[in-house]
Amino acid sequence: MLGRALRPVAEGAGHELAMPAHEELDLFDPRAVACAARRVDGVLHLATRIRPLEQISDAEAWRENDLLRTTASRILVDAAIAAGAEVYVQPTVTFVYPPNGPVSEVTPVGEVSPLLHSALDAEQETERFARAGGRGVVVRFGLLDGPGTGAYPPLAELGATLHVSDAGSALLAALSLPSGIYNVCRDGERVSNERFTLATGWHPQL
Repeated sequence: MLGRALRPVAEGAGHELAMPAHEELDLFDPRAVACAARRVDGVLHLATRIRPLEQISDAEAWRENDLLRTTASRILVDAAIAAGAEVYVQPTVTFVYPPNGPVSEVTPVGEVSPLLHSALDAEQETERFARAGGRGVVVRFGLLDGPGTGAYPPLAELGATLHVSDAGSALLAALSLPSGIYNVCRDGERVSNERFTLATGWHPQL
């Protein structure tokens, strides 16, 4: 889904993308991932297995998504470091923040549900890439809506939302950012997107 949103804007900006499908690259195979990452300038970890919201309390249903955020993130960061990639971008979610009141990137995460532990693990792997000398960028997305997401219209009561097309353009903008964590969502929501918009000039269009 994120890959489909990114491709047209990235190719339109002159980027050459290598986006192997699930059946073409096993993200849990370190050798295969290292081979795929050779001679790349940047890595975006866009693989997910997001389940429907009605399965939110079913830990087993989310197991593969958790592994993609933990094991696959570790393997991808290892490969990106070995390849000398300049930037590693990891999308996560704004739901790691407290559920009430305005929040920004300086708001402590605190306790999160078990479902979100793997998102924080993925963020730690991104920080490891930054410590190795590259630019490690975490983009915390609001709940995606629009074609292919299963959520339309926006569910603003969740505090942060984002159209999937805007997520694609935000990923492209994230490639130029310095290391750090950035919220990406619609303007004027409970979660502030000010840090990202000031750094990139990006604004949601939908």
